[in-house]
Amino acid sequence: MPIAQALLPEFDHEMKTTRAVLERIPDAKASFRPHPKSTTLGQLGAHLANIPVWATTALTGTEVDTAPPGGPALATPGFESVTDILRRFDANVAAARTHIAAATDADLMIPWTLKRAGATIFTLPRAAVIRSMALSHMIHHRGQLTVYLRLCDVPLPSVYGPTADT
Repeated sequence: MPIAQALLPEFDHEMKTTRAVLERIPDAKASFRPHPKSTTLGQLGAHLANIPVWATTALTGTEVDTAPPGGPALATPGFESVTDILRRFDANVAAARTHIAAATDADLMIPWTLKRAGATIFTLPRAAVIRSMALSHMIHHRGQLTVYLRLCDVPLPSVYGPTADT
């Protein structure tokens, strides 16, 4: 089985689950943060909407520098509304899925490098970047989002099984 075909069922499942959690964000609570050092609920949702871009980025190049020397730092869209988050998430997921589906095993084994200010943070095969930056990173922040939502007394959807609300 090609690597992409092995990745796609997990990708589809995690993106569907993440969308169900994003749908629960109340616009009126976008500025909520559980601690002064924490990001806001809206910012966390916006970050989740942008995470699928990492799969597209990995499959359309061989490196990215989030703060290139002499250039502007990577900027991602912030929170405007839940409707906007869902629109961006859907578009980013669709683009990422298209790139994953089209990738050959050779494409997925090409090394990809993440840099910051010219310094290499890591180099991994593209398939590992998709697993770590697009899937595991998504799962991590989705877990954070469920805690934020619970603290705002928002009923949670099923993630890997029933919640106290389902």
